[in-house]
Amino acid sequence: MYRSFAAALALSVFSMPGLGQAQTMTNLLHPAPEGADITFQMTDGTVMAQSNNDGSHWFKLTPDVNGSYQKGTWSRMADLPSGYQPYAFAAAVLADGRLIIEGGEYNPGSTFSLTNLGAIYDPIANTWTPVKAPRHYPYIGDSSSLVLSDGRYLLSDKLNENMAVLDPKTMKWTNLPSVGKNDFNSEETWTLMPDGTVLVEDVKDGPKTESYDPATGNWTSMGNTPQKLNSPKCCKVILFGNGKKYHPPGEIGPALLMPDGSVFATGSIPKNETTAHTAILRNGTWTSGPDIPNRDDIGDSFASLLPNGHALFEGLSGQLYEFNGTSITTTSFNAAGNSLMVLPTGEILIGGQSVYASPGNPNPSWAPAITNCPSTITHGTTFQIAGTQFNGLSQANSFGDELQTFTNYPLVRITNNATNHVTYARTHDHSSMGVATGSLTVTTQVDVPSGIETGASSLVVVANGIASAPVSVTVN
Repeated sequence: MYRSFAAALALSVFSMPGLGQAQTMTNLLHPAPEGADITFQMTDGTVMAQSNNDGSHWFKLTPDVNGSYQKGTWSRMADLPSGYQPYAFAAAVLADGRLIIEGGEYNPGSTFSLTNLGAIYDPIANTWTPVKAPRHYPYIGDSSSLVLSDGRYLLSDKLNENMAVLDPKTMKWTNLPSVGKNDFNSEETWTLMPDGTVLVEDVKDGPKTESYDPATGNWTSMGNTPQKLNSPKCCKVILFGNGKKYHPPGEIGPALLMPDGSVFATGSIPKNETTAHTAILRNGTWTSGPDIPNRDDIGDSFASLLPNGHALFEGLSGQLYEFNGTSITTTSFNAAGNSLMVLPTGEILIGGQSVYASPGNPNPSWAPAITNCPSTITHGTTFQIAGTQFNGLSQANSFGDELQTFTNYPLVRITNNATNHVTYARTHDHSSMGVATGSLTVTTQVDVPSGIETGASSLVVVANGIASAPVSVTVN
């Protein structure tokens, strides 16, 4: 499980000398005050981070006036509701800009509980509000989840094949049909696909894979990966709740939708083997990817899609690797078990400690494109902006099951021409949360900050660290 390796790793981030890679990793000028178990990119450009010391504590990272996260500052935000201190939970930033977390494998501290508590964070009010669990969900724990293309929040019941979806507008859960599932949902990695379906690599029944269609509630086989990506059952039956029994089926690694439409899936070390494998899904067919170097294990770890199109992922050793579509490179850096998340700058935030950057520019065809934006904007008001590929080509971040930090939503960055000062304007109510939406027009609402500098400026839409071509605006 994630806690078993994260707790064993130091929180400091260091580089491995002598490898001479072109990538860089720079410590934050101001590290997170209490460390960061997990971070989330908010739609106003800030980053929310859960404390590593107390799971009820949350902090916000605000970039500096030049847009640097490395030089940004932290501030203490509202605590979670009393009694909720989760570790290893399901989560998402919703289309309305709020952050939802559900369940927790541990709550509080190191107590294995598979809690069904949840909460939602309002960044405007700086408040957390409890969220009731779906009906017939006495446990949630470290469940898989994601935001569907239509903006609803999909959550699995890890102890069986059940699915539920939350409508953020009404805050009501609906239990969905789940027909034809191979096995129970526990420990599985979910990837949102361009057609709105959810790709899953099975753990209990690996190397099988399958796809869930939320429109029909049906599961469809996607074939087998050439090698198993799942590790064997890790331990004996665990008791929790009122004498309930849970037998963990094993672990699996993160999976990323790549810019070319393929899926790069990573694995944990299978039973009776010494090497972890990867697999690539392209045009509906799985093929073998390169094996993980150094006998490292990627089960229950992090991956992020770099703007240059490479997949960055972390081994249980903390070692960082890059997959360029063909081969895996061992970088010079170790993330020490910290989380990975794409920033609007294209850097990868490593926990609350540092930022990682990899050379190479994105293909211009991957970028968002603005098709409609007012030429004059006024502080303290809201306007609508429209364009294509506002959500990027991928969710861009992945984990072995829980701790989802997807960033497939538009951010708006405004740079003043005279001062070069950078301001992020909060976005919300995106018309789509799909990925690789092609020529589909996507809109979002933009709140112009009251303190923004006036005058001639340039505005870009950023998705997964890739910025659109700028448009000129005048800020009144």
